[in-house]
Amino acid sequence: MAKLQLHFNGSFALKKDEVSRLLHAAAQEKGLDDSLPNLMEKTSLGNAKVGRVKSWAVRAGLVKNNRPSPEGEIVLRLDPNFESSITDWLMHFYLSFGDRGLLVAPENPTDWGAWTYFVYTFVPNYPKFTKEELLYHSASIFEEESKVIADRIKFILRAYTEFSALAACKFITQEKNEYVSGYARLPNAYLLGYFLAKLWERDFKGEGSVLTQSIVNDKMGLAAVLGVKAEALQEQLNTLEAYGIIEQRRAVPPFQVIPRWGEPLALLEKAYEG
Repeated sequence: MAKLQLHFNGSFALKKDEVSRLLHAAAQEKGLDDSLPNLMEKTSLGNAKVGRVKSWAVRAGLVKNNRPSPEGEIVLRLDPNFESSITDWLMHFYLSFGDRGLLVAPENPTDWGAWTYFVYTFVPNYPKFTKEELLYHSASIFEEESKVIADRIKFILRAYTEFSALAACKFITQEKNEYVSGYARLPNAYLLGYFLAKLWERDFKGEGSVLTQSIVNDKMGLAAVLGVKAEALQEQLNTLEAYGIIEQRRAVPPFQVIPRWGEPLALLEKAYEG
């Protein structure tokens, strides 16, 4: 059975304002290598909380090696208070890969833990579900006891439904006791382009063109991370083409996508400016 890999945060839910404070501290002279008392003073976080919030920041792609990641630097410069939904989507994108980031994707998303399973396997198959249904399916996959799984998966659900976290994405929404996907408030074309560019580096590195179906059917690809059906992804590709981020060759099958972006980080910057 697979490992849950959801104990990194202790008992602390994702709160963007806390991650923001941690990221600002990471940008200072000593970064997060500073002493615990100094980090507590800089972030106004308790001693038990500093390390847990750091884990959120690392998994969300904003901190690497105790300093802001290149993405974290852009966030600090263009959205220092984490007010933009672009930042929410960016954090969701990296959280969806557990602690593995953009390493080569596994054959089974479950191998990377419950968050990756939730985004890439469970939600696409169960667009409407209750917490009990998520627990039922998770308990058959992950080796921890049901009560442990129930305690840990609540942090995934809270991350997507609390406005102090990532609720602005609407990756999933809560309606009484039921959770619903498929109505995400999608980010602008430049962030979509950034996501595609990073996934291209992972899955199609060095390729000058890729079959459209390879992108559409990528098991840990753009459709699932956006929370849209594979057949609806074509509309997003058309938007990327309209912005000059990709070119599509659709005169005769098999249809192809050709990258026309430069540096992915430039797309991320434009996402905040767009």
